[in-house]
Amino acid sequence: MRPLVDLRPDLCPTGPLRAVINLGNPVLAQGTPAAPTGVTVDIARELASRLGVDLELTTVTAARHSYAALAEGRADLGFLAIEPAREEGARFTTPYVQIEGVFATRDAALRDVDRSGVEIAVRSGSAYDLYLSRTIEHATILRGDEAEEVFEGGADVLAGVRQPVSAYALEHGLTVLEPAFQAIRQALAVSRERPEAVAVGLTEFVEELKGSGFVAASLERAGQVASVPES
Repeated sequence: MRPLVDLRPDLCPTGPLRAVINLGNPVLAQGTPAAPTGVTVDIARELASRLGVDLELTTVTAARHSYAALAEGRADLGFLAIEPAREEGARFTTPYVQIEGVFATRDAALRDVDRSGVEIAVRSGSAYDLYLSRTIEHATILRGDEAEEVFEGGADVLAGVRQPVSAYALEHGLTVLEPAFQAIRQALAVSRERPEAVAVGLTEFVEELKGSGFVAASLERAGQVASVPES
């Protein structure tokens, strides 16, 4: 196994570890741009510590901005769901956590979401947007910066991560449709231009953090419930 510190020249070519944190996913990151917290922040800090470098955190509000920061070389490390559409610009580790994508609707009788005339509200560029874009055949996908705003504009169905969608549904009297339509596998990500060995080394790091209970303990401290995939 290659020592983690050996990844430093390829992973952190500018010196510090530049990590981008998506505050748009409340399961994985909380806090403020000035003081972000959560499992992704904990992982970034642990990685920087083991590499022996400073950590520079940048926060964004959507996964598409995290992906852009990696692809454009403005960040060394990101936290993204594994999706085929992102593999052109990013390399992924194995998943450190798995969350779910669910639908919510005003009409509890609506079970077949993929029907002509049905409009599904999503956050543009999110994992569930990418997934639904390649799986939905008949319904129309409506995109915006905030899926809830699109839904409130008249869409029939709200799509998103289970925890925030469930909270929104409870507050607004919606029905969450079961089962989940997607298992969202969240992983560490680096630019596709970085050597494959970087992703391999980071995968070993992720597997160690899962096996030691680091990831589960971080989620618990943040008050979040999510599945930690087995190694």
